[in-house]
Amino acid sequence: MLAGLLIGLREGLEAALIVGILIAYLVKIDLRSRIKTIWTGVLSAVAFSLIVGIGVGLTSESLTEFAEKFFAGTMSFIAVGFVTGMIFWMRAAAKGLAKNLRTQVDSALIGGGAFSLAALAFAAVAREGVETSIFLWAAAQNSGSLPTLVGGFTGIAISIFLGYLIYLGAVKLNLSVFFRTTGLLLMVVAAGVLTYGIHEFQELGWLPGEDAIAYDLSTSIDPSGFVATLLKGLLSLRTSMSWLELFAYISYIVIVATLFLKPAKVNKDTVEKVKVS
Repeated sequence: MLAGLLIGLREGLEAALIVGILIAYLVKIDLRSRIKTIWTGVLSAVAFSLIVGIGVGLTSESLTEFAEKFFAGTMSFIAVGFVTGMIFWMRAAAKGLAKNLRTQVDSALIGGGAFSLAALAFAAVAREGVETSIFLWAAAQNSGSLPTLVGGFTGIAISIFLGYLIYLGAVKLNLSVFFRTTGLLLMVVAAGVLTYGIHEFQELGWLPGEDAIAYDLSTSIDPSGFVATLLKGLLSLRTSMSWLELFAYISYIVIVATLFLKPAKVNKDTVEKVKVS
């Protein structure tokens, strides 16, 4: 459940902030009449994301055992790629997000009016929604479907409420700290999803080391019990893992966390321009 809660909260708050920025800007430039256009794009994006999520789930259930393992492994790798890219994208884009969105709103109003504005809202929210759907599905395969989905929808509900409070000015959230912390926690979830994908490909015989077991706690810990569920929920670890899975788990967290926490390079030319001006 924790993995789903984290995914829903992080991705949901990103989407909520984007919607809040778009609406706030329209209010600022006295175009409240166009707010309904934003909601049209947002609701369309939500519907599209749900369709993608349901489609992925139904596709997985309708496949043969071989095809299901291939599909599950491939989607797991795609999900890890999505969430890794999202973590670094938000770190780079967070500071200029509001400015970029306002510029895009101006371009949409000039270029195509209502349709372009709805398309802008749709694209911004659909990106978060599709990522959420795929990553929730992949995390559910590793940590348990029902708890992950319940956690995901709970996180989304909390993020909508937080986004509304931030929009009203009732809550001040240090977004830099929030996204840095959730980014680090999501790396643990993504590492677990990565090992699940590796496990599926090992069972297909496409990756080596299926029988090279690093540890097996299933004899002392019930794989469906509370402790095993806690391990999956908190650390995305299963009761049994091969050496390749364990190596991938640790390597992913160490490499991605190191790059994520590395201070951004300061452009000297930009600094000099700022000083001169």
